[in-house]
Amino acid sequence: MINIGALSLVIITANFVFSWKGLQNRSFFNRYNFEIERILVYKEYIRLISSGFLHVSWMHLFFNMLSLCLFSFYLEPALHPLTYLVLYFGSLIGGNLLSLYLHRHNPPYSAVGASGAVCGVIFACIALYPGMNIHLFGLLSIPGWVYGLGYVLYAIYGIRSKDDNIGHDAHLGGGLVGLLIACVSTPEILLTNTATIVTILAPAVFFIYVIIHKPYLLLVDNLYYRQNNLFSDIDHRYNFEKANKQKELDAILEKIHSKGINSLSKQERDTLERLSQE
Repeated sequence: MINIGALSLVIITANFVFSWKGLQNRSFFNRYNFEIERILVYKEYIRLISSGFLHVSWMHLFFNMLSLCLFSFYLEPALHPLTYLVLYFGSLIGGNLLSLYLHRHNPPYSAVGASGAVCGVIFACIALYPGMNIHLFGLLSIPGWVYGLGYVLYAIYGIRSKDDNIGHDAHLGGGLVGLLIACVSTPEILLTNTATIVTILAPAVFFIYVIIHKPYLLLVDNLYYRQNNLFSDIDHRYNFEKANKQKELDAILEKIHSKGINSLSKQERDTLERLSQE
């Protein structure tokens, strides 16, 4: 059985409530998601935090909250409550700031999820307890560092779309911030757990360098891959659907501009009304 600390329980509850609202109400979702243009141009900085409590599907939410439960079991009792909150929200904001920098020239880019914060918790926990094991539903036990490494590889795997470079860069940024806060709050681990810290730090730093300076090395330009894995990444799917809706709306507005609103068919009128409400 997984014991959840009080702070983690509040965070998980907030994620479920906020995500449920976002999944039920697209306007609410769009008002609080992470979107480059809304943050940089309109100064809606609250999105750096609010986006971390939204998810694009129940599976997305479940995976993040399960990971948080597994590692907060070790981490929350080991830290002062304020330190734990600083680590969680610092990782969330740090991951989003990295995404903001990487996609600063792509105004429509948007994403949601607690991945950056959760990755920060995972990295910090592994740094503090390198010998820890994660028990999944009482059936499977795996080393914590293996789970953490898998999280990093999953993030790198997500950075793969040549069309718009949708990826999981927030995982890496959040993980590094969480690791840094853990080292600052408990500096002795720099001496006692050096090998573990380097093991999880080195690949994350390397791939952030690659993302910034040589992003083409991580892109996959394969026709079969694009056709068969178009929606395998949840952030990619959300951005793809959003772009298609925008194209559909633009086409209708262009028809109104050139031929007048009376030229719209019933289906086009219904579509216009639906898209205007989202």
